[in-house]
Amino acid sequence: MKNNISKILIAIIALIAINVLAKKYYKRLDLTQDKRYTLSKTTINIVDNLEENAIIKVYLEGDFPSEFKRLQGETKQHLEELYSINDGVKYKFIDPLDTAEELIKQGLQPSRLTVQEDGKLSEAVIFPWATITYKGKTENINLLSEGSVKNQEEQLQNSIENLEFAFSEAIYKVSSESSQTIAILKGNGELNDINLVSFLSKLNQFYKLAPFTLDSVAKQPEKTLEQLSKYDLTIIAKPQEKFSEQEKFTLDQYITNGGKTLWLIDNVTAELDSLMSTGESLAFNKDLNLTDLLFSYGVRLNYDLIKDAYSSTIKLEDGNLGNTAQLKDYIWHYYPFITSKNDHPITQGVDPVNLKFANTIDTLKNSIKKTILLQSSEFSKSVGTPIIISLNDIQKTPEKKDYNKGYQTLGVLLEGKFTSAYASRVKPFESKRYKEVSNPNKMIIIADGDVIANEVVKGQPIELGVDKYKGVRYGNAEFLMNSINYLLDDSGLLDLRNKKIQLQFLDKEKAYTERTFWQMINVILPLVILALFGFVFTFLRKRRFS
Repeated sequence: MKNNISKILIAIIALIAINVLAKKYYKRLDLTQDKRYTLSKTTINIVDNLEENAIIKVYLEGDFPSEFKRLQGETKQHLEELYSINDGVKYKFIDPLDTAEELIKQGLQPSRLTVQEDGKLSEAVIFPWATITYKGKTENINLLSEGSVKNQEEQLQNSIENLEFAFSEAIYKVSSESSQTIAILKGNGELNDINLVSFLSKLNQFYKLAPFTLDSVAKQPEKTLEQLSKYDLTIIAKPQEKFSEQEKFTLDQYITNGGKTLWLIDNVTAELDSLMSTGESLAFNKDLNLTDLLFSYGVRLNYDLIKDAYSSTIKLEDGNLGNTAQLKDYIWHYYPFITSKNDHPITQGVDPVNLKFANTIDTLKNSIKKTILLQSSEFSKSVGTPIIISLNDIQKTPEKKDYNKGYQTLGVLLEGKFTSAYASRVKPFESKRYKEVSNPNKMIIIADGDVIANEVVKGQPIELGVDKYKGVRYGNAEFLMNSINYLLDDSGLLDLRNKKIQLQFLDKEKAYTERTFWQMINVILPLVILALFGFVFTFLRKRRFS
């Protein structure tokens, strides 16, 4: 009796010890081939730094298509992984139908999905959203990929691949106190504030923004350079006025001293508004005095305009209905519709970017690494300027023999050690901060200033990348945000976009046509196996006891 009690006590102590050790040395193993449940160091750092409870509500509960049950399951699994890092991650799944109206008011719009079941098509409505609340701040998380996809399976694949980025970005937004600063350059005819509202409002969620003018460089050049050098990145958005040598030298030394730059440059003046009044307009070259500066970094912006067979549209009057003018969409080849051809983190999964009157870029041979981010389609060409642009061009059908200069560079990322454009020249002013060669640095040059400009309707700015007439959404905002994240190495979030997961989908059409066969297999085969087992068992039993 005493021996039994001792064994029981030893077993209880052993179990307690095992549990204590298991909790202390807890380890999860990811045995999947694509490592879908292995979190990146970026995510681990972001989640591990949470000081209070982060409350996550996921609106993927209830009756919805079976394919999206998979999104629900993958979301739940991902949240379990986050909880394993920090038990302050609290989550629950909620049926959205009970609070649908309230969710819509919060901006959580439902998605309509086409569902194929039993060979029939039907429509289902789901709320593919989650919200996270931390220290009084709330962020919405869209769980359903909105990028251009061929079918629903691809959309689901993209959505699952994007889960880690979506949650990590949201957690970072509500928990981080960003110390990185961005200067919005003013004073050389850059875009008006109303045209920058949409993008800068998004950017302001992550970084500290401030306007900066180079006007004072004429009287206080050293002080101006010192003040500009306090910013981590500078955005130069569609300047119209010539840069002085002192201003150029200030930017040059800002770069060689480690400052990041995003150049959004129109080398040619061409605007649609002037075309609308007369039907024709002169596109002429700008003298921004930046050619030698950019040339020293390894690029040359050309004086031309790109025309692309793949382009967006403009609205023009097409007759009248009574006293009301009728508007019609026309393809406008000066507005190239850019789909990225590489898998760089900046462009990975981004919707096509819409450019307006873009110029081409030549890359030059030097030690700087150059990555093409944006380029025209195979069916494109550049036209030299100055040139008369006419609305009559919309009546001309593009011929393949004319649009055969494809893949023209329109945006490029430069990485490396930049040599000062004034290394072998007279300096506009003496500076104690002068540096001839930078440490490893980055810059992005886009040969279109309108890529960052949101449209304005009735005096009010609308979302960047949204066509004010058709409501079509382009990838401008996401592309620019990725560009800035990459330039500033923002916590490594951008790398999460490259995560790839291979999902296996059921062939619905094949499943429907062969369903009778598989139903018979599932019903009859178990009975056959059971009967066979019974026959063998009976035979062996009789043989043994006969």
